[in-house]
Amino acid sequence: MSKYWLSASIYALSLSGTPVLAADQPLYQPAPAWVVQTSLPKELATEGGTPPNAFDFQQRFAQGQSWDYVDIASRIASPEQLAQNSLLTLPWFPDKGDLIIHEVSILRGAEKIDLLAQGQKFAVLRREQSLEQQQLTGLLTATLAVEGLRVGDTLRLRASTTRRDPALNGHVQWSSPLLSLPARSSKAAMRLLWPKGEPLHWKVLANGVVTSSAVQGSDEVLNIALPAPKPQDMPEDAPGRYRHPPFIEASSFASWADVSKTTAPLYQTTGAIAPNSALGQAVARIAAQSSDPVQRTAAALRLVQDDVRYLALSMDGGNYIPQKAEQTWTLRYGDCKAKTLLLLAMLHAMQIEAEPVLASLGLDDLVKDRLPALAAFNHVFVRARVNGQSIWLDGTAAGTRLADLQDTPNLRYVLPVRKDGADLEEVERKAPARSVTDIELAVDESSSIDLPSVIDAKVTLRGQRAITLSLMANQMAEKEKGQMLHSVLDRMVGEGQFTDLTMQENKQEATVTITGRGLVSTSWRQEDNRRKRDLSRLLKNISFAPDRARAAWTDIPVVTPIPDRVHIRTTLRLPDGGRGYNLEGTANYTGDVAGYTVNRQASLTGDRVVIEESLSSRGAEISPARIPAERALATQVLSAAPRLLAPQDATRRWNLPLTGKAAGTQLASVSTLFAKVAGEAEPEDSSALQGQASFQKGIGDYTGAIASWTKAIAKEPSGANYLNRAELEAQAGDLVAAAKDAEAARALDPSDVAAVALAADIAAKRGDLAAGVAMLDERISVAGQEKDGIKLNKAALIGQYGDADESLAQLDALIAKKPGRPDLLNARCWVKASRQVQVESALKDCTSAIELTDNSAPILDSRAVVLLRLGRLDAALADLDAALLQNPSQGETRLVRAIILKKLGRLAEAQKELLIARRLKPDAEKDYQRFGLAY
Repeated sequence: MSKYWLSASIYALSLSGTPVLAADQPLYQPAPAWVVQTSLPKELATEGGTPPNAFDFQQRFAQGQSWDYVDIASRIASPEQLAQNSLLTLPWFPDKGDLIIHEVSILRGAEKIDLLAQGQKFAVLRREQSLEQQQLTGLLTATLAVEGLRVGDTLRLRASTTRRDPALNGHVQWSSPLLSLPARSSKAAMRLLWPKGEPLHWKVLANGVVTSSAVQGSDEVLNIALPAPKPQDMPEDAPGRYRHPPFIEASSFASWADVSKTTAPLYQTTGAIAPNSALGQAVARIAAQSSDPVQRTAAALRLVQDDVRYLALSMDGGNYIPQKAEQTWTLRYGDCKAKTLLLLAMLHAMQIEAEPVLASLGLDDLVKDRLPALAAFNHVFVRARVNGQSIWLDGTAAGTRLADLQDTPNLRYVLPVRKDGADLEEVERKAPARSVTDIELAVDESSSIDLPSVIDAKVTLRGQRAITLSLMANQMAEKEKGQMLHSVLDRMVGEGQFTDLTMQENKQEATVTITGRGLVSTSWRQEDNRRKRDLSRLLKNISFAPDRARAAWTDIPVVTPIPDRVHIRTTLRLPDGGRGYNLEGTANYTGDVAGYTVNRQASLTGDRVVIEESLSSRGAEISPARIPAERALATQVLSAAPRLLAPQDATRRWNLPLTGKAAGTQLASVSTLFAKVAGEAEPEDSSALQGQASFQKGIGDYTGAIASWTKAIAKEPSGANYLNRAELEAQAGDLVAAAKDAEAARALDPSDVAAVALAADIAAKRGDLAAGVAMLDERISVAGQEKDGIKLNKAALIGQYGDADESLAQLDALIAKKPGRPDLLNARCWVKASRQVQVESALKDCTSAIELTDNSAPILDSRAVVLLRLGRLDAALADLDAALLQNPSQGETRLVRAIILKKLGRLAEAQKELLIARRLKPDAEKDYQRFGLAY
């Protein structure tokens, strides 16, 4: 059976409720006389592409009661549909009305099988389906296992639910989603009926829906054509009122004031607190602690938030009627209604002005466009007035303290509940007074800009976030708690390896503070041949690129983030005492941009950089007219963010000592932390060891890196781990071990091209070029899109270890197939230069490749060798210098540079370059000696 009836019914049934005399079992009766039974289309029972469902929805409103009738027919076109439709489930709320079954039948060709006449009846399940969401609804579910249903049958269900809610004081209200394209049906219709003369307002909240009016006896009739048009696509940053699903609603309320006035009696507090009761004594204690109404308000709110747990009560008429304040205090649980009435009673007892306000969570932005009805709201809380100022108090929130009382709710509209009525009010939202998230970071980068940053982090969460995290942590075992704290630091500080994790709660301030020490990948990057580092951690949260290119979108405003405030203070320690480091961009900035307020101060003094920044938002909208200017401002502010520039002679990882790491330095801390995190890791987690191996390789400690990969493989024998160890073993000259590991990687993943390429290279290095070529040929024979890449590997392998002419012929064929690819041109240039064949034409290949790419460092290296062969040492040195500006860690480039510097008589410089080359690429010297390029 289609789930549409189910979803529509749940949505509509949730709108009302105080107890009425209704059955807790389904009733079996004919449809009421006002229902016009629809005929099913003949094609519904035929095969083919016809949509297999028909829908008919009819609703009547009269004398404070609403009656929802539905007729759904579903053709069972497949075994899957048979399984889906063999069990009917119909939910209803017996305290609000009846579930009435009119028909359950099977249509099989011309035959109609009446299942009710055969004695099939619905069984009732009595269970709370929403208990995990802290809700007691009183929902019952009627179920029927349909007997005798076959593929090819049509299953028809006709049923009704009735609703009457005394809390509405004779009013009716209703809403339902509209069946809309691209949903398909053979036939669909909806109509509303109400007696002539009874005030009923209706509204369709969708575009292009066709309606028509008629009269049926003494009833007015509204016909709605279904399916409704497909909702227009909307930008993701459009306010919610533009992006709601299509629906229709009806209400007999005359105005918002009518809704307010109708609700007011439910929140009367006269006599709500009994003299000398436990609740009265609690209020007296608050009053005795302070005469300040603000202090009293904060204390009362904290008591309601902390001492009364949340439990939604929608049963026994609880949809709108709150339980008594004394009862809530005794039971120590309640929903938003109960907590609101309790808080109101406490405040009124202390002569503090306060009133309930209704709100909509989820469709708040749409309220002003809806019909006046209590159904437009799903939340209620308190507004107090102290010293002429509004104080918004939500008893269902958590962690609200005195410093937070001036904060505004994340709502745009509220409806005050008053005995004389009130109209909708727009809330002037503000950013929170306190930082919801406060982060302090001490970052050590004092040894080298290449190493992982050593970070001592302190993250403080306040209010609701703190209470939620505390609740989660207190329900976890130590292992899971540690994992959660690690994930918090990953998200707020940066993905990394953390240890020494602690969490401290401060219930008085409603804060949770997490501390930890760890390693995060360096933020330094190469840009314009300089190493640069962004300093702002908050500006990355600002993204303002609204798409309003479509004509239908030009008048849609941009919604900005909900009220929030984040503060970060970062202290950064630089290498070399800060010598040569510069701060560029706008260090200090205060202003509004893209819905945020930015406040930043940054400074560089000696080796210390301090940046303090806050980012706050209030949920504002940016009008269409402001979008171009705001986009330009956002671009300007983001591009002017402060950055650090490192000097060209900054200490790099290859300049660091391999032994004798001084205590207290970044280098020593990185080594210590990797070892500690690896020791604390789970048996199957090798990530810390992988990071440690990468760090060790980076500083040239190949022995240590191989040992780390060995430990990682013991934990996680993956192809990637074997491959990484094989690469290091090959560079360290242990080709036997390297070959074994490369084969292990291939065995684990035969499709891994990198593993095949490395295994082939190692085989060739060991003198068995034929075996290496065979490996690549085997992979080429089954390769798909990567085939040309493997052919390039093969040609390069032959060019390095075999017949240069054969290699060049293969490269010529690849280039003829894909001319203009810089990697192919560079490969041909390198074979010519390294093997000293066709050297003159090699220069053209390299130059053409350089012109075709922005990443020219490896090609400049190749061209330098060409120029070296041609005896143009100064030109070769210029190319090498240009390559190292782009990528200073190219070990082969360092080696060639050492060779040329030695030829130029610059021996001290040559020796320095040679040592760096050996750190970066220890096997390069042996490889280049085969080409006659020896130091």
